[in-house]
Amino acid sequence: MKNLNMLKGLDFVAVISLLGWGLGYFGQPHILARFMAADSHRSIRTARRIGMAWMVLCLAGAVGVGFFGIAYFQNHPDQAVNVSGNGERVFIELARILFNPWIAGVLLSAILAAVMSTLSCQLLVCSSALTEDLYKGFLRKNASQKELVWFGRAMVLLVALIAIALASNPDNRVLGLVSYAWAGFGAAFGPVVLFGVCWKRMTRNGALAGMVIGAATVLIWKQYGWLGLYEIIPGFAFSSIAIVLFSLLGREPSAAAQQRFDAAEAEYLTK
Repeated sequence: MKNLNMLKGLDFVAVISLLGWGLGYFGQPHILARFMAADSHRSIRTARRIGMAWMVLCLAGAVGVGFFGIAYFQNHPDQAVNVSGNGERVFIELARILFNPWIAGVLLSAILAAVMSTLSCQLLVCSSALTEDLYKGFLRKNASQKELVWFGRAMVLLVALIAIALASNPDNRVLGLVSYAWAGFGAAFGPVVLFGVCWKRMTRNGALAGMVIGAATVLIWKQYGWLGLYEIIPGFAFSSIAIVLFSLLGREPSAAAQQRFDAAEAEYLTK
């Protein structure tokens, strides 16, 4: 029963840090891209039911693998060498030990499938943002479509090389890298997305300030590890404060922009 206590050995800061993971969902490009693909706001309700049902199954399976791993490796300590101090290998080792190599190969391919699904989406989103928002928006406004295609491909390669360099460090763990990226995306873009759909007073300068301050807070907080608090929480908080302050200090959005906001909100609430 001791393994059923989720808060065992955790202090208040650790519990708050775990809860802070939920803030990251609002700023993940590969998740937001799927929301953008919805044909209307009416599809979101159905997507929410499907998504939540799938997440419950996935997380229940992950918890089940953890419990099974505890029971198995406690009774077979001679086979626990490869998972000692690295819980990320429990699923891999169990699949290798318990199943025929053909079945184990299918199970292990699920890991690659999950990685490639997220990776491909993030690469495309990063490439698109760098190409359309940075290169065409600021550097080459009259760039041809062929030029943009080649620049986008180059950015995919560049981002992939940076990712490979980060992952090549043998001291890095998958969960550690994911938590860092999760905090960075969540703090930089999460508050902007939420304020964008909930507060019509947000301005361009407020959004830019929120993204910059949120990302900078995560980078600095990660280096110093103040209070042992997960960096997404202060990053999210400071980003939200920056959005409000810089938006209120500047001029209000145009009347046309506020009218479009009110019209979209009214349409969503009535349907």
